[in-house]
Parts: sequence; C-alpha cells; structure tokens
Amino acid sequence: MGVLLSLSACTDGGSSGLKVFPLQRSQPHDGLAVVSQPDGFGLHIYLETDTSKPDRCQPRWLPDPARLFNGNGTTPFSSGVATRSEFFAAVVRPEVRRALQQELKALCAARAPKARWHWIDPPTQASAVESLRLPAWEEKHLLTDPKQEQVRQDALVPKPSQTTDSASRQ
Repeated sequence: MGVLLSLSACTDGGSSGLKVFPLQRSQPHDGLAVVSQPDGFGLHIYLETDTSKPDRCQPRWLPDPARLFNGNGTTPFSSGVATRSEFFAAVVRPEVRRALQQELKALCAARAPKARWHWIDPPTQASAVESLRLPAWEEKHLLTDPKQEQVRQDALVPKPSQTTDSASRQ
C-alpha cells in the first residue's frame, strides 16, 4: 500500500497539485510537461542535449518554455511562449528536477549512446542563463559579404539573353 501511495505521489505531484510527465515534441524524451494550474495550464519544457564533446552528453538548457494547454486532458498540447520566471520556479522543484534528469539522460542515450552522461543543473535565475554561442554570427570574419555572395550567384545563373544567344548559335 505504501508503494502505491508513493507512486501516485510521483505521477500527480502529490499534495502540491503539480503534475509532471513526458510530452514528446519530435522524438521520445525531448519534452517535459509541467502542469502547475488546476485548469491544466502549465509549461512544456523543451529538452535539448549538448554533444559538442564526443565523449560527453549533457543538458543544453532552453529557459523559454512553451505554454502548455489541456495538461489534465487526454491530448495536451503547447503553443506560444511561457515566461522564464515560470521556468525558474518549475526547475527548482524536486519532482521536476528528477523528471528532467530522467528524460535528459534517456535523450542523451538515444542521441549519443557512446557518450558519458553528465548532469548540469538548470539555470534558476535570469543572470545564470548563458546565451547559445553561434560562431558564424559572433565571429564576423566567418560571414560572407552579401554583395559578394550576390555577384557569385549571378555568375552561376545565366541571364535570359545569354541562354537565347547560346541556343541560336547551335
């Protein structure tokens, strides 16, 4: 009986009214639903992995969750963006943290089966959010000059007058 009670507390969030369950986006383990309101509203946390090091897989935190709808129904779905403060409030909860670890570990196993799993705590305040570094945008010398790119494209695509001239010569 005690086991049954503890299992039900894990699935429905216990007396807190919080409900946490996997909610797939495009592949198993890549999303987590956190129903925080009695009407079924909450968060859909998108789960991502960082496999930039071949021997290690760890969470890549996306602190901008989607808004969850119908979380108490048969077909929960998400749309739009929820607030970061809701994300921060959710990820400090032990039941959410356990579910995040479980889902992210499984996602890492699917995406990088030979890599070692490494847990990194989620950010719990705005100052702890690290921007995703995109080298092509941050290292200007790696970007192509748009005018030079247009010249190259124009050289590859023959103009209509060039195609009719070459066709008439044959």
